[in-house]
Amino acid sequence: MRAIRATVPCRACLSGEDLDWLGGGRSVSLALALMTTVEAGPGPAPEGEAAEGWPREVWAFLRERLPGLPLRPPAVIVRSQAPAASGLSSSTAQIVALFRAFTDRAFTGRRFGDHTIAQWAYEFEFAVFHGGGMDHLAVVEGGALLLDGRERGLPAVRERLEFPAEWRVVVVDSGTRKDTRHHIRDVRAQLAAGDPSLAAYRAVADEASEHVWGALRDRDLVALGAAMVRAHEAMRDHQRMSTPLLEEVRAVSQRAAGLPLKLSGAGGGGALVGVCTADAAEETAARLARALRVSHPQARVIPAPAAPSTVGEPVPAGSGRGASGGSGPHA
Repeated sequence: MRAIRATVPCRACLSGEDLDWLGGGRSVSLALALMTTVEAGPGPAPEGEAAEGWPREVWAFLRERLPGLPLRPPAVIVRSQAPAASGLSSSTAQIVALFRAFTDRAFTGRRFGDHTIAQWAYEFEFAVFHGGGMDHLAVVEGGALLLDGRERGLPAVRERLEFPAEWRVVVVDSGTRKDTRHHIRDVRAQLAAGDPSLAAYRAVADEASEHVWGALRDRDLVALGAAMVRAHEAMRDHQRMSTPLLEEVRAVSQRAAGLPLKLSGAGGGGALVGVCTADAAEETAARLARALRVSHPQARVIPAPAAPSTVGEPVPAGSGRGASGGSGPHA
């Protein structure tokens, strides 16, 4: 038997961090073609390798839901193009790829639907981090998504778009790690306490998401940059997600390449993202890399295309159709 391979994109959040699970607000995700690949099988993992880590835990999750799976998971090889702990959902990409590869490996000829994979991956991560479902929908569906947040469960997909082929995303990995677990814990405490700073953030970030989505829909690159700056400033000023180092990197980017950058993910570190034309992407990335080499040598600049949508039918504005499905094959 041959190994089964699953390849999954990562995601950038263009606006609305935390709104996918706070509820009452919109967020915008974009799948990036920085891919995570999991190869499963054909044989079982060695006993020592099977005892630890996400492969073991994902396999145990599946064994509770799918009778007849063997005790030990398949052997896996994981490769990722996305920087780890950077706010680009590399961990979710790996978890989704494990769910896809393991189910395809165990049920050759029966493919579980993408909605089921997203739902299971969300439930698996929620048990650990208590976060939202933006990441799971983003890496499963691809493309750009406008999401309506829910306090529990996958957010609803309000609209879908293909990212313009003539644009590229420039990722600037700061080289400093973010901490999702502590961030979500702290924001949930704010929510329970009725913190006015959180309420202000939710209002400003929701409005920024509206402008980000409008700029994507209109293919207006200048308006997109301005809206992403507003989204970043909401994160920084209301929720202190940014850091002095990240602000320095943003300032260098603006001076060196005129590229506005926005923090992606929970903050406290991680990656910033900006959007430019495809024709200018390599030169923009090279100018940024040269400018950061002396002042921030740990930073990496990665130009990346968007990952295309895997969903055939667009969701019209205002439909409110969700993306969570059933729990069986082909759901």
